[in-house]
Amino acid sequence: MKNLPLLDIAIIVIYLMIMIGVGIYFSRKNKSSEQYTKASGAIPGWAIGLSLYATFLSSNTFLGVPGKAFGSNWSAFVFSLSMPFAAIIAYKLFIPFYRSVQEVSAYSHLEKRFGLWARTYAVVCFIFTQLARMGSIFFGIALSLQALTGYDMQSIMLVVGICIVIYTVSGGIEAVIWTEVIQAVLLTFGALLILFTIINKVPGGVSEIIEIGNANDKFSLGSFSLDFSSPTFWVILLYGFFINLNNFGIDQNYVQRYHAATTKKEAAKSLWICVLMYVPISLLFFIIGSCLYAYYNINPELIEGVKLKAAAEGLPLRSTAEQIKAAAQNLKPSDYGDKVMPMFMVKEIPTGLVGLIISAIMSAAMSTISSGMNATATVFCIDIYKRYFNPDLGEKQFLRLLYIATAVFGIAGMGVGIMLIGTKSVLDIWWELSGIFSGGMLGLFLLGILSRQSKNLEAMIATAIGLVVILWMSLSDKIAVSYPALKSPFDTNMIIVIGTLSIFLTGIIITRIRGKKLESSI
Repeated sequence: MKNLPLLDIAIIVIYLMIMIGVGIYFSRKNKSSEQYTKASGAIPGWAIGLSLYATFLSSNTFLGVPGKAFGSNWSAFVFSLSMPFAAIIAYKLFIPFYRSVQEVSAYSHLEKRFGLWARTYAVVCFIFTQLARMGSIFFGIALSLQALTGYDMQSIMLVVGICIVIYTVSGGIEAVIWTEVIQAVLLTFGALLILFTIINKVPGGVSEIIEIGNANDKFSLGSFSLDFSSPTFWVILLYGFFINLNNFGIDQNYVQRYHAATTKKEAAKSLWICVLMYVPISLLFFIIGSCLYAYYNINPELIEGVKLKAAAEGLPLRSTAEQIKAAAQNLKPSDYGDKVMPMFMVKEIPTGLVGLIISAIMSAAMSTISSGMNATATVFCIDIYKRYFNPDLGEKQFLRLLYIATAVFGIAGMGVGIMLIGTKSVLDIWWELSGIFSGGMLGLFLLGILSRQSKNLEAMIATAIGLVVILWMSLSDKIAVSYPALKSPFDTNMIIVIGTLSIFLTGIIITRIRGKKLESSI
């Protein structure tokens, strides 16, 4: 890493070696698919809770959230505020259900309820969701490390990806969980370290940061108007509730961990540990973004590109700070997005600490990607390969298939990350993609669990209608070019909300109509 001092390089290398070592250590225990996919149900709830927290606290949070707060305000924090409401439903409804059916895959029961098509549809949606998530996280980690090391983003993805593949493939779910426990501690420490450093560099400290933030509306949670065509408070609250319900309720990453817990009580404990950790720590990242805004508001000459803009306006490169500030007035904070955190780290974090912070950012990426790899490989092997191609696959062959599938999906995630290079806001891209892929799954799950009278036909019609709605909202801007009247009046964050409700409510209505017809015929 040519731009980093030897001490920082050593810290990063040691961290990567520890992660790989953990994977190799746990590889000795992987003698069965049950051990590989759910650690034989022997993990304590507190460890799973920290693992879930680390999975949530991805590089999208580490880089995207400060970038959002720097460029706009705290409206995205409403997503975190919705988590407890989703957790209550998951605690009451989903955890007891999964622990009772004892199936590793979250989607196997859909075949029993509605048929093979439902199971396959949910698995395909989940795989696409995970590829989008892994790709956005690969992109985020490469973006930050490019600024810190000078290497190109593809090379960074390759190096980090190889390390993730090694420890995830070799160690299975138990290695993933215990490395995420380490990563959860490192992530939290890294965030606190960055916050402390920024505050120390602002002359007036906390009071001046608050003053600048208030003056520029940086602490706002967004508009409270009942407008669903823009990302208002209510739109983000609804989006967050449905996405978090999707995460806690039907995401294989979480379902697999519920099975890895020793008891149902420990599984429930893990859920609440995740929520109680993530909500305040996500707020911490919004605070970091506001602190960065205050710091660069005071020192705009330190922002990359400001001096070039000043020169373009006729000022010499050695202009005074006041002249540069005047030249920077028209620069928009939103132009920097995810780059503001790496920019600060490159210039302001002292030697030694940079290595720790880079390790924290890497751990944020590695925890989520490794979870996604393991979960995606599990559902592919159980719900696709064994179901369609080889139902009688032996234990040794199945374990070998899990190894191969885990590596393949890790490489595929890297490919998606490379495709995202050039994206302005990784958080916006992830939110939009997750809403598109998750909406149909959640609606179908809720219909299956909450409406016991709904059968195959009702679910199929409801899902078809829901998919039409999701596609219409997703492609609205392109459709509106030729047919303006068909443009969706809703913000893109409403895709998962309306898509889920379309499937669930349509299924309920059709079920009741058919039920009344049957009664009348009798």
